[in-house]
Amino acid sequence: MLNIYLSDSGRMLEQDQILPGSWINLCDPNEKEIGRVCAQLHVDPDLVRAALDEEERSRIEVEDNGHILIIVDTPIVQTEGHSFVYSTIPFGIVLTEDNIITVSLKETALPRAFMEGLVKACSTKKRKRMALQMLYRNASLFLFYLRQVDKASTRVENELHKSMKNKELIQMLGLEKSLVYFSTSLKGNEIVLEKLLRMDFVRDFPEDTDLLEDVIIENKQAMEMSSIYRDILSGTMDAFASVISNNLNIVMKLLAAVTIILTVPTIVSSLWGMNVPVPFAENPFGFVIVLAIAVLATLGAGFLARWKKWL
Repeated sequence: MLNIYLSDSGRMLEQDQILPGSWINLCDPNEKEIGRVCAQLHVDPDLVRAALDEEERSRIEVEDNGHILIIVDTPIVQTEGHSFVYSTIPFGIVLTEDNIITVSLKETALPRAFMEGLVKACSTKKRKRMALQMLYRNASLFLFYLRQVDKASTRVENELHKSMKNKELIQMLGLEKSLVYFSTSLKGNEIVLEKLLRMDFVRDFPEDTDLLEDVIIENKQAMEMSSIYRDILSGTMDAFASVISNNLNIVMKLLAAVTIILTVPTIVSSLWGMNVPVPFAENPFGFVIVLAIAVLATLGAGFLARWKKWL
């Protein structure tokens, strides 16, 4: 999908043609769309295709003609059954002489925020400023999704308090995996941001330098939140694993105690069921006496188990 936007008085206006100072957004583009953009803007197609690889790492690449490729990981959320799964995909930003190109394999919330005018003071003619605004928005999205993960983990934890089911444990495992993706992606993004700060990328305008420093601070905050939530979730998983194991031990101990207690009347009835002379064989109340002995022996075994805290 190919969309072209040009900013005017703080609004994003969609265009039919690629104009100087416009923003070109490519979402899962086909070869025809890639060829059109690259031919008109004289961009190396490999720069555009780089962000279409799900395994592409975060990096910066500068061409001899001055074109700059910035690839960072951006968060996405997908539905899986009745729950949500959080992951990341590469998001590419290509800066040419007059235009800015963004490329992603799937539709994400990052370019949508600019299309809908949620980012204030955004101009497609200020390529580097817009790229920094995208990086800032990307770090903010990580923070937003991290809060969603925290809320989801709290909800699942409350459900686990009520019933220990595999469904909730699998959801907790999925959330922990999401935090691993976020933590890894944020570390890669940090390397890109630090490299941008060392480059001549923001030397012309002090406002851009301040904005890039804000992006780095926001990214570090997201990294800290991800690490904290990951440690909390990991500790919670270990705690519930111990609780489940302890509950299983309690059930097994109870079943063993009940089995021992029920063995006592079986032994008594087996002794009086042998085909040899036994006490009370001629007594008309022999059955009642034997039954009383079995009951008393069972009660004694029950009190013993209670005293030993088997029950």
